[in-house]
Amino acid sequence: MPRHRIRRSALSATVAAAVVLAGSAAGGAYLTGRSPDHAPAAAASVSSASPAATAPVAATSEEPVMDLDTELAAAVDPLLSGSDTAAVSVAVLDSDSGTRAVYGGADATYDTASIVKVDILAALLLLAQDEERELTSVERAHAVAMIERSDNGSATALLAAVGGAAGLDAANARLGLTATTAAKAWGLTRTTAADQLTLLGAVFGTDPETELSEASRAYVQGLMTHVEADQRWGVSAAGGAWALKNGWMPRTATGLWNINSIGQVTKGGHTYLVAVLSGGQRTKETGIALVESVAKAAVGVVRAGTGE
Repeated sequence: MPRHRIRRSALSATVAAAVVLAGSAAGGAYLTGRSPDHAPAAAASVSSASPAATAPVAATSEEPVMDLDTELAAAVDPLLSGSDTAAVSVAVLDSDSGTRAVYGGADATYDTASIVKVDILAALLLLAQDEERELTSVERAHAVAMIERSDNGSATALLAAVGGAAGLDAANARLGLTATTAAKAWGLTRTTAADQLTLLGAVFGTDPETELSEASRAYVQGLMTHVEADQRWGVSAAGGAWALKNGWMPRTATGLWNINSIGQVTKGGHTYLVAVLSGGQRTKETGIALVESVAKAAVGVVRAGTGE
């Protein structure tokens, strides 16, 4: 994900210019297998009576560049200082301004655990759209259980319905995910925080090219606002009016936990998409605490970067 930079140019008062800125638990894995810078050119206005006259020269200066990825790293690094095993990655987007930042390496992959259930549902909805039909009653029942209760059996059934891992990979290609690899044991699907932000963009409509219809997006969003009370942790800590899905999975080989959270929150009148992925957590509780702290830091950095 490219770094977001904020640049401002101060133009001399002698030049009129217009500058446009374009600016094991139910949520565990089912483990059956594993501005371009410019100043407008000053038009020379030379009097015929003063051939030696010259046009005024535009004087430009530039404030220091704010690199939000660097700012985010400065905010998140201290949160990891107490652990020798934990790793975390986060990506955040201000849906209103388009400002974004990422921490932890754009290519760093993590096991999804149950956040992949949003991806599975998106794939199912694409399939239904292709077939010009509504979800069946059975599919709807599975979808509700999978998102709201994080039911594993429902996730397994719906993954099969979309064509297994290969079908999920095909759907992800349509959704714009480029670094996610589906697994038959769906909780072991590998993904990046940047890809999860892309998925959220498709679900919440910040991606103008999303293939998910308005009705499909509304359906997923609705389920993500009704997760069970004991699963409302994670990115919700960074703001209000949340819609989210969490994932948590202990690893048999190490006893360490993957704790992930993706979703949308509101803060200060803006909406933010946030994806936090983590691994190597000593306990589920310490992992949740870290994910929530990272989500708060990420939203805080982007808010500051946009002057909020």
